[in-house]
Amino acid sequence: MKHSGRVILLKDDEVLLIKRVKNDRTYYVFPGGKAEVGETPEMTAMREAYEELGVQVELGDCFETVRFSEVQQYYFLATIVGGELGTGQAEEFTTGEGTYELEWLPVEELNKYPIIPTEIVNRLMIVGK
Repeated sequence: MKHSGRVILLKDDEVLLIKRVKNDRTYYVFPGGKAEVGETPEMTAMREAYEELGVQVELGDCFETVRFSEVQQYYFLATIVGGELGTGQAEEFTTGEGTYELEWLPVEELNKYPIIPTEIVNRLMIVGK
């Protein structure tokens, strides 16, 4: 089964998400993406954080796993340890297929936004209380 690695970055009761506008649809996702050949979920999460956000991260525990289609997604709690937030140069940022914007959202209000996947949102809201 294919897998992906994603990061959950928390700061002052907020979580960092990527706001995407694509095909006239607006939604939010957690930073991360699909594994490259030979990568573990942890390696993928760290690489994707650098590519999408411009930061190096230290991973904590695996917060949750979610299966989406044929991909097992791993969500890691993470802390920024280097780099400059907002300087990511991921390929999808330059394809012209929609927009990507970093946004800090209050954990207690996450259910007001179209965030994918809802399983992570629900768990974050419970843990954040």
